Amino acid sequence: MKLDKAEIKIIIKRALKEDIAKGDITTNAIISKKSKSIGRVLVKSDGIICGLSIAKIVFEELDENISFKMFYKDGDFLKAGTIAAEIKGSERTLLTGERTALNFMQRLSGIATMAHVYAEKLKGTSAQLLDTRKTVPGLRMLDKYAVRKGGGENHRIGLFDMVLIKDNHIKAARSITKAVSLIRKNYGNKFKIEVETKNIDEVREALETKADIIMLDNMSIEIMKEAVKIIAGKAKTEASGNITIENIAEVASTGVDFISVGALTHSVKALDISMKI
Repeated sequence: MKLDKAEIKIIIKRALKEDIAKGDITTNAIISKKSKSIGRVLVKSDGIICGLSIAKIVFEELDENISFKMFYKDGDFLKAGTIAAEIKGSERTLLTGERTALNFMQRLSGIATMAHVYAEKLKGTSAQLLDTRKTVPGLRMLDKYAVRKGGGENHRIGLFDMVLIKDNHIKAARSITKAVSLIRKNYGNKFKIEVETKNIDEVREALETKADIIMLDNMSIEIMKEAVKIIAGKAKTEASGNITIENIAEVASTGVDFISVGALTHSVKALDISMKI
């Protein structure tokens, strides 16, 4: 998934309009139009920086003459006290764009940092860290970009690019077998099919349908190990549900191919970043 620059600009314009509306009344009253200044992006906690490229566009949307110099790139690990970027130009522009730029950088860096922490726990295993659709509405592209910069990978982007048959779909179709059959009747082999399972009986049924991926949802370590043994490489396996930084390595030890973690994007702690003029 590549960042769509046109879509990013739409997101940024919406964010700026939300914050500025008819104008920055405080800055415009205090700061002269002619005043120039330098702003420095200060990282105040250790973590993975992400969103510098987005912040650059924020300031450029406000003033095409602004100079935004990045000293690091998205995905770099920075220590507290590091100056990540320098912005030169109109002091009004610096102050008006500050909060919007920081909001993007703090959230995206927080996601990237959390993804990095989880990914580090999987080193030496064959499991791959995945995100979910539990993102801020309208910011999915950016949230998933941050996950990649932290060392994770993207699960499906939305409801349109991969089939994921969940418990409510199964209930509506009356069975896993029927649900998979309906998907293939409508789409053939156009999309990969993943089936959510909650117990060994459902795992066996999903395996019989020749689903591409079998999700092991909220299963104990022992049941996951049994499920992986039964599947025996005939489908990819994904562990999901109640994955924490404390148990992810143990989950990986079951032999699953993927581990999806909703907390990467729905429970993120913003990285402490500020701009000093």
